Amino acid sequence: MTVATRFAPSPTGRLHVGNIRTALHNFLFARKNGGEFILRIDDTDRERSTAEFDQSICDDLDWLGLRPDRIVRQSERLDLYEREFVKLKAAGRVYACYETPEELELRRKVLLGRGLPPVYERKPEDSPVPEGRAPHWRFRLNHGDPIQWTDLVRGPQRFDPKLLSDPVIRREDGSWLYLLPSVIDDIDLGITHIVRGEDHVSNSAVQIQMFEALGSAPPHFAHEALLVAAEGKLSKRLGSIGVDQVRDAGLEPMALLSVLARIGTSQPVEAVERLDELASDLDFAHFGRAPAHFDLHEVELLNARFIHSLDFVSVRDRLPPGATEQDWELLRPNLASVSGFADWLPVLHGEIEPVELGHEERAVVREAAAIAAELDWSSEPWKRLTEQVKERTGQKGRALFHPLRAAITGLDSGPEMAGLVERIGKERVVRRLEAAARR
Repeated sequence: MTVATRFAPSPTGRLHVGNIRTALHNFLFARKNGGEFILRIDDTDRERSTAEFDQSICDDLDWLGLRPDRIVRQSERLDLYEREFVKLKAAGRVYACYETPEELELRRKVLLGRGLPPVYERKPEDSPVPEGRAPHWRFRLNHGDPIQWTDLVRGPQRFDPKLLSDPVIRREDGSWLYLLPSVIDDIDLGITHIVRGEDHVSNSAVQIQMFEALGSAPPHFAHEALLVAAEGKLSKRLGSIGVDQVRDAGLEPMALLSVLARIGTSQPVEAVERLDELASDLDFAHFGRAPAHFDLHEVELLNARFIHSLDFVSVRDRLPPGATEQDWELLRPNLASVSGFADWLPVLHGEIEPVELGHEERAVVREAAAIAAELDWSSEPWKRLTEQVKERTGQKGRALFHPLRAAITGLDSGPEMAGLVERIGKERVVRRLEAAARR
């Protein structure tokens, strides 16, 4: 069996971290098994689907490195759905219904009021057809044997079809709902494994009968626990975190993917540099049933580890003009993102605004300026500068190092000063110390 998975977003909005996690697991499973990862754009909702969102989905997956082997769009496959619909209709597995939403809601309330499950009640086949009302169409479930399968994440699953409503598959205007076209596509595309959220479990039960009605064995299912916010509550904030936000924050794709690949599993979340490595470690047996807790701060922490391991060649095209390997090696250990590099270029090679210091700090800096002007800069200038300033002023610890760092860099923290002062150079260091002493 050649493995084939699919990711099937609707182009009605941008991808968010929940979508990305589903896409990632489908991608990794296909890669681990030497199979095919298909992007299926579910664009049958004509009113809400847009070309812009379609393109953004493709662009986001490309930036993440989750490039599909094939892209198909449901809007280009309507003839296929029509042919299969006609077959099901001829076999008596789909039938016309005429209730209005208001009528259905009223009947639902009546059943609930009686303590009964709100399952759709089929009308006799000879029921009169309301005049002037177009039908919607339902799939007729077989009320015989239970629907059963062994889920790759949830284990044995069992549904009584008599407790499920015959699902609506087509609207009055002829447009399609999700369930049937998805099954037709999965058969036509040879999908072997469906990996998606646990909110689709009951859909899978219904779709298993659709596969069988169309003469096809169902694929394997893996229903993973849903993503929740770090505090443990479902949060709309998760829906707002997408590729744009991750990219704008200067985060690396693999930092996000390393987190999304393993949260909710028994495997440790750690910085993994390559998708192939994540793929080789993917095992649905490690996935838990509890909700997966996502925290963007965890991505940020992991991102810093990635930055600290990146060599100059891998980031050169993303750095400002004039940046050198020496600059990168000096600043890299203190960066949280590649974009943060640009903030340090003026410190190394440009001019900074003199900082305001207290009276005692200015005295330390004034003494340092005089010493620095006479200092031999060829050998350990920072060590020799601080030793002499300490000897002359009696200051040590923060009282010594803070005013010097602030005067030389304009900042309260950063990389090791020994490397900075050598890179900044004697002339700039002296000029900045003198400026801070006068301020």
